[in-house]
Amino acid sequence: MISESASLDTPRFAHRLGRVVIKLSGEALAEPTGFGLSSQALAQIAAEIVECRNELGVDIVIVVGGGNFWRGLKGAGSGMDRSQADYMGMLATVMNGLALQDALERMHQPTRVQSAIEMNRVAEPYIRRRAIRHLEKGRVVILAGGNGAPFFTTDTTAALRAAEMEAQVILKGTHSGVDGIYSADPKLDPDASRFDEIAFLDVITKGLKVMDSTAITFCMDNHLPIVVYDVLTPGNTRSVLEGKRIGTLVR
Repeated sequence: MISESASLDTPRFAHRLGRVVIKLSGEALAEPTGFGLSSQALAQIAAEIVECRNELGVDIVIVVGGGNFWRGLKGAGSGMDRSQADYMGMLATVMNGLALQDALERMHQPTRVQSAIEMNRVAEPYIRRRAIRHLEKGRVVILAGGNGAPFFTTDTTAALRAAEMEAQVILKGTHSGVDGIYSADPKLDPDASRFDEIAFLDVITKGLKVMDSTAITFCMDNHLPIVVYDVLTPGNTRSVLEGKRIGTLVR
């Protein structure tokens, strides 16, 4: 659904983007089975991030999920203590963060992993000022460990960190061929239509599964736009950063 006031050729953002948060689900990094790590997916995502960092000069913060290894809600659903299950999920995000760091540094992109759960042997603790300083030095910053507390998703972490680090937009990378927000599940309803742009309140009232409701409400309250797009389609990340109408803009 394209808004009447905009066309596909109209730049999506009024100003050049200088700093963004990319939210990557664990499944985007997974093998086709949805589990483990795909070296091909890691290499592709890393190559695009390096290109965007070097050629567009955008500060890039990445918040990684851990669903390719473990989901806290799954453990809680089988009777596990919810807090314990969520802490396990936070550890899974650290594994993904380290894997992505390795892929980036193989391409000579300086990268730092910061974790909300302190584990000094493998990652720095998350410190906002230090993270910003890394960005100013041209490094990519990967944030793992969620926000360090159970009962919150990595979607909410992405929203919180984006506000803290004064990012201009959150890029919510999807996978499995889903290229935005639809009026219904496009895999089940062939008549489902994709939104070019949608308001935060409409996402909430229509019950659209974009990010969890806490993250959506936080972004709405803090005027922080989100672009939902297929991160695994080559060139999409750069196109979004250049203001092209890829995926769905939520604002």
